[in-house]
Amino acid sequence: MKLYPHLFIDGAWTAPVEPRYIDVIDPTTEEAIASVAMGGAADVDKAVAAARAAFADFSNSTIEERIRLIDRIISSYEKRVDKFSEVIAREAGIPRASRAQVYGPIQHMQVARDLLRSYRFVSRLGHAIVRREPIGVCALISPWNWPIQTKVIKLIYGLAAGCTMVAKPSENSPLSSLLLTEVLDEAGVPKGVFNLVNGSGREVGQAMSSHPGVDMVSFTGSTGAGRVVGATAAATVKRVSLELGGKSANLVLPDADLEKAARWNIQRCFFNTGQSCHAPSRLLVHASQVEQILPFLVDEASQFRLGNPLDTATTMGPTVSARQFETIQHHIQGGIDEGARLICGGVGRPEGLTRGYFVKPTVFAEVDPKMKIATEEIFGPVLAVIPYENQDHAIAIANGSIYGLGGYVFTSNRAQGYEVAKELRAGRISFNGAATDSLAPMGGYKQSGIGRSMGVFGLEEYLETKSVYGFQEEAETLPVIHG
Repeated sequence: MKLYPHLFIDGAWTAPVEPRYIDVIDPTTEEAIASVAMGGAADVDKAVAAARAAFADFSNSTIEERIRLIDRIISSYEKRVDKFSEVIAREAGIPRASRAQVYGPIQHMQVARDLLRSYRFVSRLGHAIVRREPIGVCALISPWNWPIQTKVIKLIYGLAAGCTMVAKPSENSPLSSLLLTEVLDEAGVPKGVFNLVNGSGREVGQAMSSHPGVDMVSFTGSTGAGRVVGATAAATVKRVSLELGGKSANLVLPDADLEKAARWNIQRCFFNTGQSCHAPSRLLVHASQVEQILPFLVDEASQFRLGNPLDTATTMGPTVSARQFETIQHHIQGGIDEGARLICGGVGRPEGLTRGYFVKPTVFAEVDPKMKIATEEIFGPVLAVIPYENQDHAIAIANGSIYGLGGYVFTSNRAQGYEVAKELRAGRISFNGAATDSLAPMGGYKQSGIGRSMGVFGLEEYLETKSVYGFQEEAETLPVIHG
């Protein structure tokens, strides 16, 4: 078992003020594979101090310097793609075949870099000069389900804006963040600009969110944890960007291709073992077509190959931890107890797997919208099929959730599909399984979050807006924005 005794503060690998360690458990074998040093509030103080000291210079770096820095980060990252695949397979059970987990971050870095070439940090509105300036020191708190991509999106837009940062990964997935820190160090990120403090949310996350030296918190995780982060950050009136839970609905209208909608929904919902906040975990089907669509769902669910995520043939790995496994089992049993009809899957490990936190791909039919499996985020490969009577009824069911992260619509009528998309109260809607765009904003309505990430909207999360008056002649030379 490998020991990782250091945090990364002020450009150097540093022992915690009070050394403590946590074992990283391989969810496939249920055995410890590493021991990682955990920081505390005193380490956060040191990291924030380093980030504040670095901010004066880095915030004044040129656009060209930041572009070159991101290019070096991309180059350093690309050399370690295979290593990232191995690490996240072992720490989080994410299959090596899931290439989006390790190649997606490259695309996001490229988008941020290219955006710097066109974004107007200084412009004119009326007679005023409008400046977009880096907000300051940012606390980045990332989850385990997309351990690299989520952190990369946060830090790369923070760097593009000219901010400095302190990052905390999930205790379930610290190894990939340590590897990412090696990437940033090799790429020559200036001393103090990026700092990594492993630790618990209760101690390190709390210290970061409440710290008076932190200007902005970007958090991705559960809605419950997000409420705590938001409340803690409010005491020092810092900006908060939250990407939280979801219970996304896929509305399959009667004229849709049922087989296509069913197979796509299973793949999207059960991707990453269902551990995705955008998963379409509610499938809304017209009452007259439910029995027709169920065989397609069952057949597609049976196509997953469960097993060791290091095996490139594996398409579904284990859930991340014993706690997550038990939570999903509780929800599946709850669905049975509430009277939903179990179509496939169910409680217990899949046949042939005697250890590891593996979950059977599970589909329920005859789900009432008020059942817990239809209202609570399960974060596992569990799908609730909910019947509706007409389009208005379907939209009401879809919107009748505390969440509003994603939404999906399947129909052969493009005009009707767009009208439904407009009615859905969610931050990102996909029509007939269309792929997302890294330039477009991502974020949620309602209790799915505050703020947006990716593209221009993501960059502006890390920028303050300043109006400067009395320089009309200078303003005349600047591009005009409209307000």
